[in-house]
Amino acid sequence: MPDFCHLHCHTQYSLLDGASEIGTMMDKAVRDGQKGVALTDHGNMFGAFKFVAEANKRDIKPIVGCEFYMVKDRHVRSFAKAKGEKDKRYHQLLLAKNQVGYQNLCKLCSLGFMEGLYSKFPRIDKELLLQYSEGLIATSCCIGAEIPQAILHHGEERAEELLKWWYDVFGEDFYIELQRHQGLEDIDGLGISQEDINQVLLKFANKYNIKVIATNDSHYVEEEDWMPHDILLCVNTGQKMDETNRFKFPSSDFYFKTQAQMNQLFSDVPHAIDNTMEIYSKIDKLELARDVLLPAYPLPPGFETQDQFLRHLTYEGAKKRYGEISEVVRERLDFELSVIKASGYPGYFLIVQDFTTEARRMGVAVGPGRGSAAGSAVAYCVGITNVDPIKYDLLFERFLNPERVSMPDIDIDFDDEGRSRIIDYVIDKYGKNQVAQIITYGSMAARSSIKDVGRVMDVPLDEVVKVTKSFPDNLGATLKKVLADKQMDPKLKDAMNSEDVEKARVFRELAEEDSVTGKMIRLAKKLEGSVRNTGIHACGVIITPDDITNYVPVSVAKDSDLLVSQFDNSVAEDAGLLKMDFLGLKTLTIIRDAIRLVKQTNGIDVDPDEIPLDDEPTYQLFQRGETVGIFQYESGGMQKHMRDLKPNKFEDLIAMNALYRPGPLAYIPDFIARKHGRQKVTYDLPAMEEYLSETYGITVYQEQVMLLSQKLAGFSKGEADVLRKGMGKKKKKVVDAMYPKFVEGCAKNGHPKEKVDKIWKDWEAFASYAFNKSHSTCYALVAFQTAYLKANYPAEFMASVLTHNKSDISKVTFFLRECKRMGLDVLGPDVNESGMNFNVNKKGQIRFGMSALKGVGEGPVEAIIEEREKGGNYTSIFDLTRRLNLRSVNKRAMEGLAYGGGFDCFEGIHRAQYFTTSEKYDSILEHALKYGAAHQSQQANQQNSLFGGTDEGMIPEPKMPTAEEWNLVVKLEKEKEVTGIYVSGHPLDNYRFEIESFTNCTLEDAENNQKSGRELKLAGIVTKASHRISKKGTGWGDFAIQDFNGALEMRMFSGDYMKFKNFFEPGAILFLKGSYKTRWNNDDEYEFKVKEVQLLEDVAKDGTQGITLTFHIDDVTPDFIEKVDTLCTQHKGKHRIQMVVEDPEERVRIALRAKARKVNANELVGALSEMGVKCRLN
Repeated sequence: MPDFCHLHCHTQYSLLDGASEIGTMMDKAVRDGQKGVALTDHGNMFGAFKFVAEANKRDIKPIVGCEFYMVKDRHVRSFAKAKGEKDKRYHQLLLAKNQVGYQNLCKLCSLGFMEGLYSKFPRIDKELLLQYSEGLIATSCCIGAEIPQAILHHGEERAEELLKWWYDVFGEDFYIELQRHQGLEDIDGLGISQEDINQVLLKFANKYNIKVIATNDSHYVEEEDWMPHDILLCVNTGQKMDETNRFKFPSSDFYFKTQAQMNQLFSDVPHAIDNTMEIYSKIDKLELARDVLLPAYPLPPGFETQDQFLRHLTYEGAKKRYGEISEVVRERLDFELSVIKASGYPGYFLIVQDFTTEARRMGVAVGPGRGSAAGSAVAYCVGITNVDPIKYDLLFERFLNPERVSMPDIDIDFDDEGRSRIIDYVIDKYGKNQVAQIITYGSMAARSSIKDVGRVMDVPLDEVVKVTKSFPDNLGATLKKVLADKQMDPKLKDAMNSEDVEKARVFRELAEEDSVTGKMIRLAKKLEGSVRNTGIHACGVIITPDDITNYVPVSVAKDSDLLVSQFDNSVAEDAGLLKMDFLGLKTLTIIRDAIRLVKQTNGIDVDPDEIPLDDEPTYQLFQRGETVGIFQYESGGMQKHMRDLKPNKFEDLIAMNALYRPGPLAYIPDFIARKHGRQKVTYDLPAMEEYLSETYGITVYQEQVMLLSQKLAGFSKGEADVLRKGMGKKKKKVVDAMYPKFVEGCAKNGHPKEKVDKIWKDWEAFASYAFNKSHSTCYALVAFQTAYLKANYPAEFMASVLTHNKSDISKVTFFLRECKRMGLDVLGPDVNESGMNFNVNKKGQIRFGMSALKGVGEGPVEAIIEEREKGGNYTSIFDLTRRLNLRSVNKRAMEGLAYGGGFDCFEGIHRAQYFTTSEKYDSILEHALKYGAAHQSQQANQQNSLFGGTDEGMIPEPKMPTAEEWNLVVKLEKEKEVTGIYVSGHPLDNYRFEIESFTNCTLEDAENNQKSGRELKLAGIVTKASHRISKKGTGWGDFAIQDFNGALEMRMFSGDYMKFKNFFEPGAILFLKGSYKTRWNNDDEYEFKVKEVQLLEDVAKDGTQGITLTFHIDDVTPDFIEKVDTLCTQHKGKHRIQMVVEDPEERVRIALRAKARKVNANELVGALSEMGVKCRLN
């Protein structure tokens, strides 16, 4: 049987139009004995690098091509539909013969996006083809191509003219392509079949002596895959499978056929099969992998090489960093510079130091470093990092192994607002055509596959939701693993908890059903992993030596001005691309703005790089566990460990950053116990103390394993790094190979075998968890900087934290609670004091930023601040409208300011007055704006008059209307409308003690009790009350209540609704008893069922039996006792009183109950709270 080679193949990278996975397609080709296979995705080369790599693994020749979208003029991007104009696109197949052809394919593919993109179609034209035709093979392609379309619609004569153009351009590298697919017997209702077109093409071939090839338009691997592919088409077009006029393929014939099938199909034209192998023989085997190519860094005068200039910068920096350069420092720098020079990476260091230096010059905050780059003393000296690696035993070979050189990876953190400025600098320096962002491919995960298939199959939404929720939650769970043949993947099963194992069992049963649901799941399994769309890597940027299209095909994206590589991050380095990660870190922005506020309020310049690492208030903050808002130390678990550890040196913070993660978490109790002497610090060998003493004998860092392997066994720096990688990545062969060398080296140094074996065993167990000390040190430093600001400048720090979380109301609420705990006043917005964002006033109070108000925006705020700085504070609403540029401020902005309390600074006026009618205007705000506009117009006219301005005839200032003041609930609800939160108070403030005393759960924690079944006692204010009538005519309600930190939604039906509906009105403050029950139609979902409802004030009156006062023993003074006694006398009643005296340090707690004395607890609680006495109603 003659050999055949597929030359027209689409993969998953023909987004939602191809279902073939590259590896699966290659495997079939190998099994069938095919010698080569082509990749011809629609309009892109996304899969080209992976395609070549997969082919090389299987020793099969990769033929890289593309099926382009061809138009008359790629520059035309608008079409008059009324005139019948439309974007007429033809398909065109091109294959790369050699490296030149591959380069031209990249050019065409890139220019299709850069110059020809229309809708989602990257288009090329013949003008481009003439420029970039060298090294390419062209075919007449499929039915959608120019020549077959001409045969269909314009006749043979026109088709022949077109064919001659292609033959003139490509000569012997132009082939006529024949395809035979079922279902194409009557194309477009014209009465012409695909075979009719083939016969015309064969006639042309004979006439012009053009060779013919046979292809199959392959879109999936096996014929049975036609339905998953059909579903992909529906996902692409947004249609459902049962729609009659939707886009679909005519048959199941578009699959990757075997050589035997193709030989049989084209048995009448055997030379068409033979010629596929002619093309195969024309193709050079491509190698796309290459060494990374660095852009040329421009050297200043006086320096001949990059190495020379880097050495100069390093030693100049070392003088600033270290003062006098010691022999230890010199030896370290010379070693690093020699490795950098030998590896060929001086240019890389110069490029990175250039933009980090420029960032600091521009005022963009730069992080101290991240990852293993902090182990480089050269990076520290040239300003790339800001942590001294020599001081903290950070290792250069962890970053750049001198014995196994690979591309170093320096990730840089910038403040998230300044990151884009640095990217702009890089673009300006190297040119826009040399810089690109990196593409990402979005694939269909398990649940999204189920949802997509369910929508296309028109499965009821509630059934689809039920199925997706029944899928295991384990992050490693996939449809292929859960639904593996015979039984679930054993490794996945071992990694899952019992609940997920049960879910997987039920899910497998669902998948086996002979039902629509079972079919949906089975089809979703086939589609899982399909490439669905593309995106942009969050931080990766590529820089090339010259035009990027000389190295990699590029595309464009709607949300980026930069070019975007068509190869993703996983292959960037292998493709020879220099990748830089420009990371935006919000914490750096918080630090930057907090420092700006410190300067503004205190006149003090704080340099984050000079913050003393022995600052006592900062360590006290950590010791108290008050780390809310502190970078990487703010979780509840970390707060507890901080209180237990009581860190008093920076090394403690580094260690906790490394230990607080899955795996090493288990070592934290031992670490704390050893620090405080409750557990003895031991070392397997005395020689280990040098490197383990700072972590109390516990191996915490990968660097400790590296240093100890060198000290104990004489490993070289490079060998130590290989061991670290082998253990960290669980490469058993690597680790096993190094064990004899370790034993031998330790024996030479006199270390006993049994101890050596124990050390090795411990390392194997822990090294996979051991963390990178370089990274921990950098991030512990960022954490210390934030903690220093919180401890020493709390208002400024929290104002900055609030500003940079203002878009997330839940976080603003959370941080406002922290401000309250810290004793910081947070005031509402004020046109005379607020800035754009949260700021700090002269009294040290935090002031709400005006731009955070809904409907106000930055323009009005800028106008208010600018005029305030120019003319001083505003005295009234009318003074404000007279002075402001009213082109910047509208009625909506004024209303937002009034609702939020921005005008509360105008004495004697309350918020309701601003919304009261005034003369012919709906509100005084509208009147004030009209008055201000008229006043400004009159002023302008007078200034232009002959006699200048006078006070005569000035427009009178409107009178402020009177109105009834809003009650607290209304005022706060209006405030919340524009701020998203309650700022000046909370409707439940007067009920705080009742809530603390009579509830057993906050609304925030209610959902955590869904499966507990226990009775919950809740309280809150009604924020939503929707009373409805069902189709059956029965009443039901949709309600929501809110407390200080959370909210709860519930529905009531039938009897429950009739029983409790009168309680649920907006603003009502209620006490509820109830519990979570499963929904009647879904056992996997829970809802809160109310058993009892009361007004909270009634609960306080009826349920209060007594009051408990709690105070510290140091507060018990004669004056204090006299004040408490007086209050108890003033508030006599029927409630019991109990006093608890505490001495936490001595762990003593004494309860004292008054037998005869009774008080009115509900009245007394308010008076005692003003004294700061902790009390609780019983």
